[in-house]
Amino acid sequence: MVTELGHFALILGLGASLLLSALPLLGAQTGDVRLMRTARPLSIVLFVLLGLSFFILCQRFYLNDFTLAYVANNSNSQLPWYYRITAVWGAHEGSLLLWVLIQALWTVAVAVFSRGMPLASVARVLAVMGMINVGFLLFIIVTSNPFERTLPFFPVDGRDLNPLLQDPGLIIHPPMLYMGYVGFSVAFAFAVASLISGRLDTAWARWSRPWTIAAWAFLTLGIALGSWWAYYELGWGGWWFWDPVENASFMPWLAGTALMHSLAVTEKRGTFKAWTVLLALSAFSLSLLGTFLVRSGVLVSVHAFASDPERGMFILGFLAVIIGGSLLLYAVQGSKIKSQGTYTLISRENSLLVNNILLVAALAIVFVGTLLPLVHKQIGLGTVSIGAPFFNSLFTWLMFPFAFFLGLGPLLRWKKEKPQNLYKPVLYAGIVSIAASVIVVWLGYDFFSWLAVAGLWMAFWIILLQGYEVWQRATHRHDFFTGITKVGRSHWAMVLGHIGLAVTVIGITLVSNFDIERDLRMAPGDQMEVSGYDVKFAELRENNGPNYEGYLGQFVVSRRGRQVATLNAEKRFYTVQRSMMTEAAINSGITRDIYVALGERLDDEAWAVRVYYKPYVNWIWAGSFLMALGGAFAISDKRYRFRAKNTAKSSEHTDNSAAETEVTS
Repeated sequence: MVTELGHFALILGLGASLLLSALPLLGAQTGDVRLMRTARPLSIVLFVLLGLSFFILCQRFYLNDFTLAYVANNSNSQLPWYYRITAVWGAHEGSLLLWVLIQALWTVAVAVFSRGMPLASVARVLAVMGMINVGFLLFIIVTSNPFERTLPFFPVDGRDLNPLLQDPGLIIHPPMLYMGYVGFSVAFAFAVASLISGRLDTAWARWSRPWTIAAWAFLTLGIALGSWWAYYELGWGGWWFWDPVENASFMPWLAGTALMHSLAVTEKRGTFKAWTVLLALSAFSLSLLGTFLVRSGVLVSVHAFASDPERGMFILGFLAVIIGGSLLLYAVQGSKIKSQGTYTLISRENSLLVNNILLVAALAIVFVGTLLPLVHKQIGLGTVSIGAPFFNSLFTWLMFPFAFFLGLGPLLRWKKEKPQNLYKPVLYAGIVSIAASVIVVWLGYDFFSWLAVAGLWMAFWIILLQGYEVWQRATHRHDFFTGITKVGRSHWAMVLGHIGLAVTVIGITLVSNFDIERDLRMAPGDQMEVSGYDVKFAELRENNGPNYEGYLGQFVVSRRGRQVATLNAEKRFYTVQRSMMTEAAINSGITRDIYVALGERLDDEAWAVRVYYKPYVNWIWAGSFLMALGGAFAISDKRYRFRAKNTAKSSEHTDNSAAETEVTS
């Protein structure tokens, strides 16, 4: 009975989303205030219904209800309870339910935190988000129902969760990634709502900007967590593989990064309007494309869900409706988009425009490199492989100009900048960043790499010029310590975002050029050396868990005769899934990781052992955290609350159309 209640809640949620997509939009088009006011309560009802459905599915997993096919296929009575909860989104059906729940969460968040917006605008935005919910709920109910029964016959025990997903990193990685994916639907909805209304002024950019930043911050954390999980779980020591599914999350991140900067220009200067709208449509469209790639069965990946082609065709049709419909609307209404501001060649607008072009070029590279092999195979031209060398070489050349303008941009004024104001900071930063890069590589490592120098130059250039900009702002009217306290949160958000990227670049540069890998045969008692560290295979013992059997190899790491760490690397055999998994052991530090993984057993005593020295690899994820923290600073800036409050006051005693005119002017 409880299971049927979860299914029934899904069907009621579809009804609520249908009403949400129709009634408020009809009210906005006809001026009917009563219909427009249904948007907020319908959003809350939708979220409650989907929350109930998701809670019931979690309960079924926790209670080992193997009368549900989804539970039987993705859980096991021996699975720890926390992994049974994780298993809810461990496969296709449950992850889709998580997707629509998060979509409903973003919808209700817009409903609750948009009190300062005109009623007609809120109605249109929530109606568009309701339409997106309709598509995904139809997909779940028609093709991917997680509440499908196995009755009258059901298994005594389940097939277990994929061993790759039995990891703490996978508890938080998918929800965080989905928060970013789905969050871009808010910017998409604002853009579509503005196109429908024909009001393509700066107001929609101001309203959608904090939502876009929040989605981007979540997606940044989601991608970083996925990279970190792949690094320590797969046993290969790699942090990025240019896997098609990794690329599927990277593409909306690139589009979202360009969108954030473009929204700032549209809000402050009234320019880039058409470009900003197109980026808003593209960011969410690329999120949907990633969903298609993961679930359609057109690619094979450790991240992909095994799905049948019928589901892929449904998603492809939904993708065509969303992308095709929004681009058609853009084509019809695009002629009404008029930019107001003007700017010279040397200006912040132009710097942001160049970086937007470079980000879109990077996006095009990832798009072509990801989809070309798939298209090539589908049209019968055979198999073609596009690997890491293609992406790395092209990205490297794009990042040089990108880093140059990223460092220079904050020093430029809006509209026009005098060249003489830039000579000294640019010259000094250029000299210092080049000298520091050469010194670090020359003194810090056994061989010299110009590619490493180039990567460090990009990072130091950004940090130095961003630091100079903060000093310049702080000392403009006050002494430094007084002035630094007056720098607003939105400005600190930019500083953290740029420096976070520079920190990530340092980590990528050093680990890509100076990591050391050793693959060798070792038996207990054997010892090897890597970058000044001695790694001794101390002992091997059996190590069995609740749903696996395995071995644990203990390795003692020492340096100059002093013990640094004891690492326990595991090899597990999951008995239900009949699969072997590697659990690497890592000693992490600020400047390096020592990484040990057990490979295959060679004879009674010896094992294949992989030992890696990874310099500054943790800086990759530390920089991502700083970027996400910058996003949190941006959306907490009080100017958004101030504007919303004033907007609410201005529209309190006016009809909807008058309020919208007042706000947008």
